[in-house]
Amino acid sequence: MSMPARNWSYPNKVKTLVEITDSSKPYNIYFKLRLTADYRYSNIFVLFHMSGAGQNKHTRRYEYRLAQPDGQWNGSGSGNLFTYTLPLLTNYKFPAAGKYHMEIEQNMRDNPLAEISDAGIKVELK
Repeated sequence: MSMPARNWSYPNKVKTLVEITDSSKPYNIYFKLRLTADYRYSNIFVLFHMSGAGQNKHTRRYEYRLAQPDGQWNGSGSGNLFTYTLPLLTNYKFPAAGKYHMEIEQNMRDNPLAEISDAGIKVELK
């Protein structure tokens, strides 16, 4: 999801709906992020929400290190943009088959959070 004017505000949550047909298989769920070199911080905090298939809503807070102490970005870069694929859940088995709603919201003090170009959720069969 592209962020308007490269600003990620609190209400602008990244959302996806995933249908799981076989809950016996493990999945990896990733937070995809693209930011510019002008991003002010070396980390980011996000809230990950998941609900569905008769399960209660589950929320977890994550912190990701985006840069080294010397300022070198950890993501893969192309020009002024840096791309990250950050793990949310690895080798995760869904409790039941069905549809799951997933949301990620930024959880930094800045609102909006500047220089975030894109954010998304990637779910893949392991």
